[in-house]
Amino acid sequence: MSASPLSVLARVTVSDNPWKGIPAFLAGASALAGIGLAAGGTAGVLLATELAGTASVAGLPVALHLTGSALGAILVSHQAARGHRGRGLALGLLLGAVGAAIVVLAAYQGNLLVMLVGSTLLGTANASIFLIRYAAAQAVAEGSQGRALGVVFFATAFGAVASPLLLGPSSSAAQAVGLPGLSGLYLVALGAFSCSALLLAAGSTPRIPFLGRAARVLTPGIREIRSGVRLSAALRESATLVALSALAGANFVMVGIMTITPVHLTQHGAGHGAVGLLVALHVVGMFAPAPLTGRLADRHGPVRVVLAGAVVSLAACVLGAFSEGHATPLTTAHLVLAGLGWNAGVVGASTLLTSSVPDTLRSRVEGIGEATMGTAAVVIAPLAAVLPDAWDYSVLGLCAAALTLLALVEARRVQN
Repeated sequence: MSASPLSVLARVTVSDNPWKGIPAFLAGASALAGIGLAAGGTAGVLLATELAGTASVAGLPVALHLTGSALGAILVSHQAARGHRGRGLALGLLLGAVGAAIVVLAAYQGNLLVMLVGSTLLGTANASIFLIRYAAAQAVAEGSQGRALGVVFFATAFGAVASPLLLGPSSSAAQAVGLPGLSGLYLVALGAFSCSALLLAAGSTPRIPFLGRAARVLTPGIREIRSGVRLSAALRESATLVALSALAGANFVMVGIMTITPVHLTQHGAGHGAVGLLVALHVVGMFAPAPLTGRLADRHGPVRVVLAGAVVSLAACVLGAFSEGHATPLTTAHLVLAGLGWNAGVVGASTLLTSSVPDTLRSRVEGIGEATMGTAAVVIAPLAAVLPDAWDYSVLGLCAAALTLLALVEARRVQN
């Protein structure tokens, strides 16, 4: 007799088979929190543009949001290194929920400065959402980490795809209660982050019936050795350097594209519903293929998956150079390919990172990897907002293509 979904959720064990061994609550918590992802990106750039009256500030909330994500990654990984991974993840999500509430208040007051403060706090939730994948990798045997990461990323897709699709409906709901339409996604994020945080906090407490069984993964009771010398040596390893570079490069290209694309689509007449649909398709490319790319990373090696991601990202950038930001099939292909390239790059690099670092340093290096992604995104977000405004949308695509090509050549050289 096949197991029911409820019995699968209750079975929090460690197994060689990631589909059975990965705690189901991790996938559920990730999917739930993912519903709030579009608030900091899609809604953030549009709300900032509306409050300031110019698209040149579109990159500011994204940059600060990603700064908060980078700082949140350090906070969460610090808690994980102390044996409190689950509580750290919950804390990041709760801080993100507070940030969402601040942005709603800022939108009501029409205050851009307060919105930027809220956007920074909101970013800590992103750090928690994406660091959940490493908890899954910790729960399985060596050689299965890629599939484990892929399963959690795939679960995240359900919430992350639904998030931009809620842009139109949440705008209408917010307006119905007297709030600015673009604050609607932040209300969604507030609820999603809070519920996911409660789930992870419950899973980290062994005495709580049913969910407390997750504590063996979220609160393993193993504290990492604090040694700056060992950490420095681990970060200098070639595999670690390749993984960190790939994480930064993948996020650099993807954030550069997605910072300005919603604004350009809106400026060319696309409504919130159309923008949400195109962003949702992009998010499908980011997360849905993760089980496949994870399996490929386990079977053929994570570096090859990283290289494949760079090739796909290069194709996306070239298409972007000719799309001009209009809502056309070419733009759709551009956004989907950008998501696919990001997926392969991040899954491959994450698998390489988690398999190449000693257990005693893993959580800290994972946090550094996430912070590296955030830093790369912080660099490109404001530039991406200003560059097309000064010249043309195609300039962004060509610049991103050149950088991706350089990264591809370097990654190929390292592999050889």
